[in-house]
Amino acid sequence: MTETQGDLASLSRYIFRAPNWYVSVAFALLVAAVTGIGAFETPSVLEDAWQGVFFVGIPTVVAALATTPVDRRLGGQLTYNRSSLLALVCELVVVAILAVAGVVTVLTPLGQQFVFDALTAALALVFAIRLLVVLAVSRNSPLLAAVPAGSQTATAAVLLFVYSGAMNYLELGGPLVGAFLSRPERAPTKIQYIFTPGDFVVLVGMTALYGLVAYGFLAVIDRPWKQSLGVSVLDFVRGFIGHIAEGTRELEDFFEQLGEDAVVPVTVLSARTGDGEKARFVLPMIHPGPMGEIGGGNLPQRIAESAEGLAFPPHATAGHDFNLVTEREVRPLLDAAERAHDRITYTDTATRSARVQSGEASLLGQVFGDDLLLTSTFAPGFADDVAYAVGLTASTEARVAGVDDVLLADAHNSNDGLDGDDLGHVVPGSQRSFDLIRGAGEVAERLVDADQHDLRMGVAWDETNWTPAEGIGPLGVRVAVLETDGQRTGYVLVDGNNMDPGVRDRLVDALEALELDDAEVMTTDTHIVNTVQSVNQVGGALDVDDLEALLCDLTSEAVDDLEPVEAGMASEHATVTVFGNDRTETLASHANAAVSMGGALALVVAFATMVLSALVFFAT
Repeated sequence: MTETQGDLASLSRYIFRAPNWYVSVAFALLVAAVTGIGAFETPSVLEDAWQGVFFVGIPTVVAALATTPVDRRLGGQLTYNRSSLLALVCELVVVAILAVAGVVTVLTPLGQQFVFDALTAALALVFAIRLLVVLAVSRNSPLLAAVPAGSQTATAAVLLFVYSGAMNYLELGGPLVGAFLSRPERAPTKIQYIFTPGDFVVLVGMTALYGLVAYGFLAVIDRPWKQSLGVSVLDFVRGFIGHIAEGTRELEDFFEQLGEDAVVPVTVLSARTGDGEKARFVLPMIHPGPMGEIGGGNLPQRIAESAEGLAFPPHATAGHDFNLVTEREVRPLLDAAERAHDRITYTDTATRSARVQSGEASLLGQVFGDDLLLTSTFAPGFADDVAYAVGLTASTEARVAGVDDVLLADAHNSNDGLDGDDLGHVVPGSQRSFDLIRGAGEVAERLVDADQHDLRMGVAWDETNWTPAEGIGPLGVRVAVLETDGQRTGYVLVDGNNMDPGVRDRLVDALEALELDDAEVMTTDTHIVNTVQSVNQVGGALDVDDLEALLCDLTSEAVDDLEPVEAGMASEHATVTVFGNDRTETLASHANAAVSMGGALALVVAFATMVLSALVFFAT
């Protein structure tokens, strides 16, 4: 990914999974009880705690439990976990504002009235915060979103109205009305008769003002998205948070709005014995992203599950513009792979492998009949994705030399993360792109007329005990050893997303010192390992010594498994919906701008609103 995309991906570190609703509610009640002990002065500490639970905790509990059904009744998608966490956060906001106001009254001539004014502003702010979240998550109209968003403020206002004795100022109704709507004698002395009906009129006005400011803030942030991408930033925020925090697929709905159709090659190399398929290399020319199991993030696993033999799904020469928009798009790729597999013409011979160094690019290739298996790496240099156009051009250059189908795998095995200005992208027009294109042609020229000999293959696989958090996906580590004319070449595939610098070279050296004449260690670029961390490369979390030992053991198993095979290759095309040219970069740029500029704009808006609030209080 580019530096801009990396900045966007790194925002995932701020996202966390929402706790269960009952955990949030329990913590909210605890905070309310502690607040009551600090704020009220009854003869009993337990009474203080109860008053805190009643006046501070009840609005939070009502908002936690009532927001979700109301929101869903209006067509929203807020969950109980999210609504409870939101209510808790808003409670903490109110408590923090009141605590600061209390300190201010001690240090300044401002009296208790300042605390009450701060409470009014806090309740209005709670509504604004809740409105922002409900709009982002549920995408209702502002008027509809205001209904669930106002539950916490409204509940607090009702309690204050009843227990502060505001009804007494109106002199309305009889004993029954007074019994239920005016109960100051049951409230702590600090809130008795502190609010008049006029104060609640101010609260309503402040709430409406803060709500309009919140909506205006969103409209300003959203405008560039709608103008350039035709989508709303709220759809992106909702999907991003939903995927990271609760594992939903709402993000795919957003990506589908951005996507455009693309025709991509799907190349299959199959090796079989008399007993059936032994191994299958499958290379759809898309990128397995963007993260987790969203889009094509779990494509390597889906390919492995569809193959008869041991599947090897290496990384293709494609970047994030060729992310699938939804998981449904994987199906056309698998169908194309099956069609290609059915068309394969097998041969029992192959050339010796050949490695070519072309500038920074190192390419390892081997021909089966008229078809070329080719891997590329820029190790020990650092590289990330190879652009789709560069990969197509390199494959075409090899075909010009005389081969038929080409399976060009980007080994994707040496990168230094998301630091620095140059993240190692191989883009059209760069020196690296020409190195790769020339190298592909040189390998093909060297092998197209080379002698072919009987082919033997051995494979081995270990699912491993490593987890995605340690940089390894469910396919674990797979090894294929090809032997022809006494030469052994190893193709290792690790189910991870790139490798830390130096890891690939160390592993290749270890394998060549073992039983191989040449080898390449590739990664699938699976994005299952990138649900929360934007950088989680092989070698970052796991012990490389253990990985080296495992590869050596698997290579020995594959050598012991060597047997005669026949192999062949074929390609088909599939039409899928991908992010599209420059869409990923545009999305990342807009998101990063919204974060950087949105923070500054939020501070300006907050300051202006506070000043306006102060004027309102002075005027009333």
